[in-house]
Amino acid sequence: MIGRLERIPLREVWKNEATDFTRWLRENIDVLNEVLDITLSNPEREQSAGAFSVDLVAEDEAGNPVTIENQLEKSDHDHLGKLLTYMTALEARTAIWIVAQPRQEHLGAVSWLNESTPANFYLIKVEAVRIGDSVPAPLLTVIVGPSEEAKEAGRTKKQLAESQIHRKRFWQELLEQPKAKTSLFKTVSPGAEYWLSMGAGRSGLTYAYWVRKHATSVELGIDRGKDRDDENVAIYEQLAEHTDAIEAGFGQPLEWERVQGKRVCRIRHTLEGAGYADEDRWPEIHDAMIDAMIRLKKAFRPHVEALSVVNV
Repeated sequence: MIGRLERIPLREVWKNEATDFTRWLRENIDVLNEVLDITLSNPEREQSAGAFSVDLVAEDEAGNPVTIENQLEKSDHDHLGKLLTYMTALEARTAIWIVAQPRQEHLGAVSWLNESTPANFYLIKVEAVRIGDSVPAPLLTVIVGPSEEAKEAGRTKKQLAESQIHRKRFWQELLEQPKAKTSLFKTVSPGAEYWLSMGAGRSGLTYAYWVRKHATSVELGIDRGKDRDDENVAIYEQLAEHTDAIEAGFGQPLEWERVQGKRVCRIRHTLEGAGYADEDRWPEIHDAMIDAMIRLKKAFRPHVEALSVVNV
């Protein structure tokens, strides 16, 4: 005969959160240890954290404080705020939030904290169960916990955010430079993307700056839209017929990318060793980019104007 696991209301087991559940958890910390990837010891109740009292404070294997906040209800913002306050007051690096019903937004909040801070956060669901007429038993389940993957994801997101800020400043300073030299890009606003573009006077043709960590480029891009690859290639081939004249006008060889089966064909000039990460050389890099863009437009202008593709 096999019994059936039955969940029972928590308040039938622990009538009061502070006097019953917290006391039980302090005396049975090994039950919590069974679901954690750390081992807690020496739990103490109602530890002072400024003007507040923490439900439990335990120690990890290295003797560092671990704050534990209990809530035999749905998770709420108030308890999350307390948890963060207690951690700060006690200089803890690990926090455990035990709740009866974790809300979706708090799962996201704890996941974000694990990704974005050096601290470790656990969100644990507590239930009470029994089989038949057996005595009630606790069932603890880790809903969200720290992991190296989460920390690495957080570091990656931080690096991406920093790169976006860096790129936006790179574009802002670039766009401030050419006002005395050219009207190109004067109506373009800086963003955080890898490129800045403006129309080249014909549908689907754009002049664009591109930047990477240690390289920049200027280009004429051909993109007539989805499922119009044949038109892209037709325009590219008309321009390619004048390769010698265009490169003579530009003053250097160009990179010609005829990309069949993809949306964009490109003709570009690349400056290696000169990107947004080379901040000490930004004035020099910006000057070189602006000069290259002026030369690129001058070299292409008569040939773009002479394109004979239908509807160009």
